[in-house]
Amino acid sequence: MLGGDRRLGSRDRRLYRELIYATLRYLPWIEPLIDTDPAEAARRAAWLAGDSPAARPFRDAVAGGLPEVPEGVDEKAGILSADAGLLSPEWLRAECPAALSPPLREALLSRAPLWLRLQTDDPGAVFREFDALGWEWRASALCAGAVRLPHGCDVAKTRAFASGRVEVQDIGSQLILVGAGVDPGGHWLDACAGAGGKTLQLASLLGDGGRVTARDTRRSALDALSERAARAGLGERIRIGDPADAPDGFDAVLVDAPCTGSGTWRRAPHLRWVTTPAGVSGAAALQLQLLRENAPRVRPGGRLVYATCSLCRSENESVAAAFLRGGDGFEPEIEGRPLLPQAHDGDGFFLASFRRAPARQLSRGSSTARAGA
Repeated sequence: MLGGDRRLGSRDRRLYRELIYATLRYLPWIEPLIDTDPAEAARRAAWLAGDSPAARPFRDAVAGGLPEVPEGVDEKAGILSADAGLLSPEWLRAECPAALSPPLREALLSRAPLWLRLQTDDPGAVFREFDALGWEWRASALCAGAVRLPHGCDVAKTRAFASGRVEVQDIGSQLILVGAGVDPGGHWLDACAGAGGKTLQLASLLGDGGRVTARDTRRSALDALSERAARAGLGERIRIGDPADAPDGFDAVLVDAPCTGSGTWRRAPHLRWVTTPAGVSGAAALQLQLLRENAPRVRPGGRLVYATCSLCRSENESVAAAFLRGGDGFEPEIEGRPLLPQAHDGDGFFLASFRRAPARQLSRGSSTARAGA
């Protein structure tokens, strides 16, 4: 929205973006003052926006007299005489109690970093370009190929991006497939591919002998994936929108399910205030439905990988447990594993994996069921 307003220069857009995001993160500390004391509301928003180059001059002009912004939420609350408890919706206590206290609380209220995934055997060329631009990049020690850049880097204008040698992908998203483990070769189904960050990563991990079928209900997302796959030179490995199932089943199916997105509150802080318990329940029902719909597409002995970008128990552990209770011939392979933002400085995710029984066991189970009938 701000990017399309020609009345605003790039510096203005960056400032307004910082102020809007700070206001959304700390909404209960700012919103009540907008009508009664707008100057104090602006002062708080400017101070909480932090020390970024875009916000610093405005903060210095408007928030004079306040000390440097501390990292801890309780310390911020003390300086502003505010209530730290207001920053978490009440329903979150039952879904993710860890999010109400440090360190997860602080992580979810901090600004999201910019993460890339290297998509090249020659990262040196990428790093030389970043060095020439004066960007202080940092490779992750937790995830091979993940690179963190400072805020404000326009990656889309780099040669590395145009040539497909880097993709913008949060490190938490990257860790899903790293944690699941992907052997080279094989045919995977990405059942909820979206714009395809994990699809591209999966195609890279599978290598020349692997294939990925990517599906999504949103045609626009698949069109974006098609463009990204062509740029990355991975179009031959990815079948986009193909409705045909593998004749003998897929070696693995990834269900990166739609969710309420509480793991992404760092970059989408408005979700903190618009998500409801009913929304969480509705998402959980859809997630279980997607697992059950895609389970028959896994070949005997194959894998079903489940992921969300939610921190809610109802969408994560509860869905995984309900799926296993359904008796679809699957056993847990990777027990439900939350990937918390403070551990890797990225978005929060959840990962679980199930293994389908080999064909002989499935046949024996069917015979037993018929005899019992």
